[in-house]
Amino acid sequence: MTAPLIDPFQRAISYLRVSVTDRCDFRCVYCMSENMTFLPKKELLTLEELDRMCSTFVRLGVEKLRITGGEPLVRRDIMTFFQSMTRHLESGDLRELTLTTNGSQLARFADDLYAAGVRRVNISLDTLDEKKFADVTRWGRLPQVLKGIDAAQKAGLLVKINTVALKGFNEDELFTLVQWCAERDMDLTFIEVMPMGDIGNEDRLDQYWKLTDLRARLSQEYTLTDLAERTGGPARYVQLEETGQKIGFITPLTHNFCESCNRVRLTCTGELYMCLGQEDMADLRAPLRNNPADDAPLEQAIRDAIAHKPKGHDFDYSRQAVDGQMSRHMSHTGG
Repeated sequence: MTAPLIDPFQRAISYLRVSVTDRCDFRCVYCMSENMTFLPKKELLTLEELDRMCSTFVRLGVEKLRITGGEPLVRRDIMTFFQSMTRHLESGDLRELTLTTNGSQLARFADDLYAAGVRRVNISLDTLDEKKFADVTRWGRLPQVLKGIDAAQKAGLLVKINTVALKGFNEDELFTLVQWCAERDMDLTFIEVMPMGDIGNEDRLDQYWKLTDLRARLSQEYTLTDLAERTGGPARYVQLEETGQKIGFITPLTHNFCESCNRVRLTCTGELYMCLGQEDMADLRAPLRNNPADDAPLEQAIRDAIAHKPKGHDFDYSRQAVDGQMSRHMSHTGG
């Protein structure tokens, strides 16, 4: 049972994204419905169960844990989980513990996160316009997020901004966002909007902004140098020679990143999704809860799941149709 996790396409699985809650204090239009129905708390893994689950993955060779949500920092007592995971960093079994957040709670938790061993955070931010920010997040307040970013940097955390590219929404802020990040020594990654959740109310075809077009616009103002660097995620990076900053592109539609996929996603209810863009999943909560004193059934369930990891997803916006659409919301899987 000590063999590493290798999928059918000989990719070693070393990266686990863990959703610790489906709840969020925002309602971003591409992630959630405005009136979400959240899961009953009894269905969620407890913090102790999350610890046991993540520790099992670490034992099987996972070296990077990214904590997501919903918004992970709205979960009650979540810092006890981060503090517990610190032991895997100290042992050297875990190489990185990090999180993706909307930034709303960072002013409260940045120092504690750094103390727990977190060194990098990804912050989702699609606009620097306060009204547009309120529109895209529905419930969000931009000053609160900016205060969180300041707190994260003051605590010593490296901050990367994640921006969903939305046609007709933040196209006009491309250079503003790049310059703003450069002035604060932050890298920036653009993400193509993905066809997930109930898209009847939000027309994803109208929102879809190809990152090849975005990159072409960027190259009109900056010198872009392709980087071979990979951070364990799906982004491909360039360096802007004029500012020195890294710009990432996550392109599930125009250029998928499946051939090097080393990650799987665990939901807050213990469902393991082997691919963000496929519906297949494995229930890990049952073997976890049914065998409180024995991890062997859980380990076997994880191995069985990895054996079914697909080669890639089927997202496609071509032919003016949204193929490969996922019925679950992004918040359910944790990004």
